[in-house]
Amino acid sequence: MSRAFTKEDDSNSSIDLGERPVSPHRNLVTENGLAMIDAEIAALHEELAKGNAEADRDLIARASRDLRYWTSRRETAEVSHPDPASSVVRFGMTVTIADEHDTRHSWAIVGEDEADASHGKISHVSPMAQLMFGKSLGDIFELNGREWEIIAIGLPQVESE
Repeated sequence: MSRAFTKEDDSNSSIDLGERPVSPHRNLVTENGLAMIDAEIAALHEELAKGNAEADRDLIARASRDLRYWTSRRETAEVSHPDPASSVVRFGMTVTIADEHDTRHSWAIVGEDEADASHGKISHVSPMAQLMFGKSLGDIFELNGREWEIIAIGLPQVESE
């Protein structure tokens, strides 16, 4: 009989989620970013420890894949502290910008895994961060056809848990 018409045993099938892509950029992180990576690793270890291999193959496959990702990110993490005396925009700083209508936005420049635009955090490799790096208070840059002025540069607030 041809194998084309036989049902494969689902219990032996492996789950292949593929690996999470790892950025080719330097893995700069803030102190908060490093703590976030450590928390992800701890949570995944806990998830794997309580998982039931027979009942939760999807959960274990996903947690194992994510653990490989976060372990890789932890191994390559470079904690970077902004110089408090710096007068130019650098990694780890918070920058407030305003357009000609005085529309204001504040952005913390953080590592790629920390980035969350909805919470005012942009990646250091984002186009906006790249445009702001090296600029000083009062400097102007253009983004999406609008001019933005840097009106404040400072150190970010330390997040508490």
